[in-house]
Amino acid sequence: MWDIIKAAGWPIWPLIIMSIVALALIIERAWTLRRSQIIPAGLVDKVIDEYRKKGLSQQLVDLTAGQGPLGQILAAGLVNIKAPRPVVKEALEETGSVVGHGLEKYLNALGTIATAAPLMGLLGTVIGMIEIFGSQSAQGTNPSQLASGISVALYNTAMGIIVAIPALIFYRYFRGKVDSLLIDMEHQATRMIDVLHGDRSK
Repeated sequence: MWDIIKAAGWPIWPLIIMSIVALALIIERAWTLRRSQIIPAGLVDKVIDEYRKKGLSQQLVDLTAGQGPLGQILAAGLVNIKAPRPVVKEALEETGSVVGHGLEKYLNALGTIATAAPLMGLLGTVIGMIEIFGSQSAQGTNPSQLASGISVALYNTAMGIIVAIPALIFYRYFRGKVDSLLIDMEHQATRMIDVLHGDRSK
């Protein structure tokens, strides 16, 4: 491995750093965006039961808000539960926007790596091509410089693609997962509001 790094030259180092950062971001997002962490099972039913038993209280709002991203959205609904539906809906949407921004944390960095890695690989290719042309002289070809230029060009091109493909795949995957989680949270919050408003109208 060290022989490959040496053969690839200095342009390989930014790609190695990018690969380490991308791996760290992928692991962090995979851990953070677990469904059980974002949308605790049965949370809406628990909040509804608690509201029916004890009514609205600051303790209920605080406990609900502490139950992850879904809890934050439900808490916003509880705070405005006695307001007209349009007001409640607006509060849910505003909180959902803030929560969504938090769920998308680091995704732009991952997308940037997916875009930049092939360009860094291309830079290494260009540098390798310069070495290849530099190996040609009036006295003939310098074999060692020619081999070095080819190694720099090929290894950096390959490394750029190797880094970019997983980064792009996980970027798209996490984007889709965040959208899916937001839709599910909005649906559950709407269900809570429908049930509690229905109780008030009885």
